[in-house]
Amino acid sequence: MKISPPDYILSIKPYVPGKPIEELEREYGISGSIKLASNENPLGPSPLALAAIEKALSGLHRYPDGSGYYLVSKLAQKLGVAPESIVLGNGSDDIIGMLTRALLLPGDEVIMTDPSFAMYDITTCMVNARSVYVPLIDRALPLDTVAGAVTSKTKMVFLTNPNNPTGTVFSGKAFERFLEAVPSDVVIVVDEAYIEFVQDPECARAFDFLDNSRPLVALRTFSKAYGLAGIRVGYGVMPPYLAAILNRIRQPFNVNSLAQVAAIAALDDEAFLKQTLAVVHDGLAWLYAELEKMGLRCFPSQANFFLVDVKKDAAAVFEEMLKQGVIIRSMVSYGYPSYIRVTVGLPEENARFVAALKAVLK
Repeated sequence: MKISPPDYILSIKPYVPGKPIEELEREYGISGSIKLASNENPLGPSPLALAAIEKALSGLHRYPDGSGYYLVSKLAQKLGVAPESIVLGNGSDDIIGMLTRALLLPGDEVIMTDPSFAMYDITTCMVNARSVYVPLIDRALPLDTVAGAVTSKTKMVFLTNPNNPTGTVFSGKAFERFLEAVPSDVVIVVDEAYIEFVQDPECARAFDFLDNSRPLVALRTFSKAYGLAGIRVGYGVMPPYLAAILNRIRQPFNVNSLAQVAAIAALDDEAFLKQTLAVVHDGLAWLYAELEKMGLRCFPSQANFFLVDVKKDAAAVFEEMLKQGVIIRSMVSYGYPSYIRVTVGLPEENARFVAALKAVLK
């Protein structure tokens, strides 16, 4: 029997994940590779989270707590928000999907920047809504332009702060002007996956603007700064009435037991978070200096990754770096044909990246 899905489903460009390191090593005949492509924590997971996971293993025959009661309570206490304003997700992209499924109708418009996180577009297309793209300006998210793109059909806006893949941020003052310019019934989603790494004191933080006057959502994750990407846990903070809507469609066990206990423990691991930020910030400064010595232009970032203009075909540089056992990200598909994106690693990984890039560019 032939299956004929709707055209709007067939129009979706699938998310293309990277290959496992083991497979890349097999294909290229190399070993001891380092991965600086996916913005992961170079220190690994929080030690407190690992201990919590080990302690919880004997309970895997039980279903997870469907409400995430203890994690929600911990987050509410730490963030100073009401528990009923928090929605847990299997990664923050789970919540992105909940938002589009619960709030959008076919033909509604959703504004996002170009380039941006692929899941904004994918989840929009899944419900037959329309993605409206606003190009970045000098790699930054142009809030005034985004506000100007809002029409009577606009139902949702996705903003990423810090932005991926550029690492730029918008200020609190600029965000305040943006909120004043956009109708109060438009859902504003601020994806703050990398907010812990921000050093700019002027950077907007969506939590500062949360109230019941408009549907504003702040998304955060444990995947980056807390090193828990492999067990997928994120959360959204929003007005309680909006959280109640999402909880109507949220799968009852969308955050597994190990993810819940690990996230709770990670929130207490202040020493690990402090160490992570030091490694990333020191690594950024060192990498900027070394690459600039090579005559390359680095673009300052408020995240744990940054862009480099290698002045050559980035796809070719990516392939040659693979042969050196260093995995980075080509930005060709993002519209930056000579740029690569590099995640900050451990000091020895950063040094290996620089040495490999020198060899490749020669």
